[in-house]
Amino acid sequence: MSDQILWYATRGAGAVSLVLLTGVVVLGIAGALRWQTAGWPRFLTTSFHRNLSLLSLVFLSIHIVTAVVDPFTALGWTAAVIPFLSPYRRVWLGLGVVATDLLLAIAVTSLLRRVIGRKVWRLIHWLAYACWPIAVVHGIGTGSDTTFLWMLAIDAASVLSVLAAVAWRLSVRPAAGPAIRPAPEPTW
Repeated sequence: MSDQILWYATRGAGAVSLVLLTGVVVLGIAGALRWQTAGWPRFLTTSFHRNLSLLSLVFLSIHIVTAVVDPFTALGWTAAVIPFLSPYRRVWLGLGVVATDLLLAIAVTSLLRRVIGRKVWRLIHWLAYACWPIAVVHGIGTGSDTTFLWMLAIDAASVLSVLAAVAWRLSVRPAAGPAIRPAPEPTW
């Protein structure tokens, strides 16, 4: 029974991670455009982007931990950290590890942004645009639910959302004005 719970947790956390990461990418694009309305100021886009990013890391962690401890896959921590070492679905899981490693690089450098400087942070942050499609391909290749209508709908909605945001980004010039400033760091 617990093996089945792990399987459901892995699948569910993976699907939720995809939805959250899609939202992060779309909000990142909206932030780059300095998008705002009267009811949605720019700082809200930035704060929501950051908080959604952190939430996606939580669900990604659940996805990885449950996959590693599930005896069916027998992944082990090495295969979860080093790409293409898994005996189980080597290529597809390897892509998931690559996407995770890119995401971790983005998270760590975001925490160190004031130390490493904005230019270096921005350069590394562009990895997000590589991370997301690699994660999508990972899910399509290794997911046990990829042929189910509900997962096809999630995949399609995710891809269409990002493509629409990219099309919007390419068709609109960013608003003039100062760059978006990050919200102050919490003091706790």
